[in-house]
Amino acid sequence: MEVQLAHPADEIKRLQRCINDLASLIALPAMWSGNKSSDIVHTLLDSLLRMLDLDFVYVSLTNLVDAAPSETVRVPQSQEQMFGPRELCAFLNRWLGDDPQKRYLQERSHIGDEEISLVSWPLGVQREIGVIVVGSRRADFPRDTEALLLGIAANQALTGLQQARLLTEQKRVADQLDQSVAQRTAELAAANEVLRKEVAERRRAEEALRASEISFREIVDSIPGLVCTMNPAGEVTTLNKQLLEYFGKAPEELKNWRMTDAVHPDDLPRVVTAFDFSVRTGTPYEVEHRCRRADGVYRWFQVRALQVQEKDCQKNAGWYVLLTDIEDRKRAEEELQRSEALLAEAQRITLTGSFSWRLDTDEITFSEQVYRIFEFDQDSPVTLAQIASRQHPEDIPLLSEKIDLARRGITNHDYEIRLQMPDGRIKYLRTSAYRARDRHGRPEYIGAIQDVTQRRASEEELSRARSELSRVSKFASLGVMTASIAHEINQPLSGIITNAGTCLRMLTLDPPNVEGARETARRTIRDGNRASDVITRLRALFSKKDTIAEQVNLNDATKEVIALSLSELQRDRVILRCELADDLPLVTGDRVQLQEVVLNLLRNASDAMRTVDDRPRQMVITTERDEGDRVRLTVQDAGVGLAPQAMDRLFEAFYTTKNDGMGVGLCVSRSIIERHQGRLWATLNDGPGATFSFSIPRGPVGGTGADSNRDVHTVGDTDAA
Repeated sequence: MEVQLAHPADEIKRLQRCINDLASLIALPAMWSGNKSSDIVHTLLDSLLRMLDLDFVYVSLTNLVDAAPSETVRVPQSQEQMFGPRELCAFLNRWLGDDPQKRYLQERSHIGDEEISLVSWPLGVQREIGVIVVGSRRADFPRDTEALLLGIAANQALTGLQQARLLTEQKRVADQLDQSVAQRTAELAAANEVLRKEVAERRRAEEALRASEISFREIVDSIPGLVCTMNPAGEVTTLNKQLLEYFGKAPEELKNWRMTDAVHPDDLPRVVTAFDFSVRTGTPYEVEHRCRRADGVYRWFQVRALQVQEKDCQKNAGWYVLLTDIEDRKRAEEELQRSEALLAEAQRITLTGSFSWRLDTDEITFSEQVYRIFEFDQDSPVTLAQIASRQHPEDIPLLSEKIDLARRGITNHDYEIRLQMPDGRIKYLRTSAYRARDRHGRPEYIGAIQDVTQRRASEEELSRARSELSRVSKFASLGVMTASIAHEINQPLSGIITNAGTCLRMLTLDPPNVEGARETARRTIRDGNRASDVITRLRALFSKKDTIAEQVNLNDATKEVIALSLSELQRDRVILRCELADDLPLVTGDRVQLQEVVLNLLRNASDAMRTVDDRPRQMVITTERDEGDRVRLTVQDAGVGLAPQAMDRLFEAFYTTKNDGMGVGLCVSRSIIERHQGRLWATLNDGPGATFSFSIPRGPVGGTGADSNRDVHTVGDTDAA
């Protein structure tokens, strides 16, 4: 069956919601900055529960720096009786298993008496940070947009958690390194003082020095990073075991080995430049670059080096170096950049951009796509005055009203507004925004703007095309009706000629038969009126007039269509049975357009039985009351029926199952019925053939067409014209 093309509004709303959710997810890292892992998890759970309308969200975190491993589950209040947090955690632990290679899981499973769609998303390549599991009772969960949102949320959470861990780790390492340096400096100073003052205690001082070196080694080896000291030439002098293991070097191999030997070739010029600058200026050395591991794999490190100067001459005595592995952070940053690029591309394709507006300072931030929509210079700041200068003069009051409502605390806004560009072009925009607070608690509005100019133009063009298509459909029916109309007119014309001849003969008699001539003249007038009625119905049906809303007796309108089609039905040996309801209410609509629909259904039913020879070609037209104060008309045939695969496309424009069909009749008919707030559909019969029906609202209460239904009869091969 053919399906009417869907209005794009639903798809646009779905995309708008997806884009709004994406904007919210992109904003999460800014909210998480400086927060603990637990705060990040709670915000993530609330966001996913709200965006995806889930039955529960579960997050398990492992290998945390600032807290012990944890499990957190969030269930909507309406589902708390159905899912107990403790039982849910136990079930999900069994479902996830212990194999980190199972990174992504998705299946329908039973939790208690409920069948749930479960989806897991790892936090980290091997779930080293943890895992997110979401559950929904919907069988189609997750859809494409929900999977996209879940993936982006997981990536954002991974970035936030890694940053929280890295900040904690870096602070701890820096503090420990500072303590070690301070302790070592104090010990060396004390040892030097003892050596200068007490030569006799040299042995004890040497033993104390060795003890301090052992302590220093233990401290350095316990640091979760690569630590070493280098001489002024950059050669490694001492190092911890983590550095030995990473570079795969034995202590004796490090005699002539430089750290730069393991730097990635692409990063080496930048590293050398930064190192030379630190040597010349005495400033600390800090740079990010890749270092080759013993197995040849390069990983990203943050390298910090502090220059040690000789106390008396301020001469460079070497370097203390700390290398921190930031490979995971780099990957998270690349993934974040990719997500941002995908979002920007999605905004460009859908002509949708995002914006934020700080209420306390009127600071406005536009995405790249919004700059393109307003045609502003991206290097200049955006102000409310600039935005107002682009508004269509008739829509400036609407913009002022929305700004005033926003300042008064109205939470959500969704409206359309027009822009008038400097060259006179008009743009139609759809704006959606909601009130939120930034990480400092300041109120702001975050939203999206979509350029719907092309959609509005398409809708107007579609409306014009439908109107013209309706007229084309009428004239397509004209050729088929020609034979029937000729038959209808030919009969009264033949009667007029015969009666006129009879009347002349009666008047020429001696004496004239005046009474007989008078009766013959009456019959002549009757046949003339009959021919006039046929022409009147034809002109009304095929004239191009605007839609007229009137009270219509659907039975009378149907009979007129049958009268026009009768000769054609008889020619095709169609047995027509009418079952028109006696108490059928009047309907409000355009009589000619409704007759056009009935005519199209009659023609389609007749065409469907044209090749049928093994059974009667029976057509049944029924009118009746329908539920909800509606009136239904049904046309049932005994034809060849419809293929199941054709049912979904039956009402599409230019789709037809006939060899000589245009494929516009049913499409236009559905448009007419929908303009009458009705519905047109088709069903397969239990036996041969198909049934087409439409249902439209009744007119004002009290009006019926009962008086006109008394002549309902059966029309078949033997009926008179």
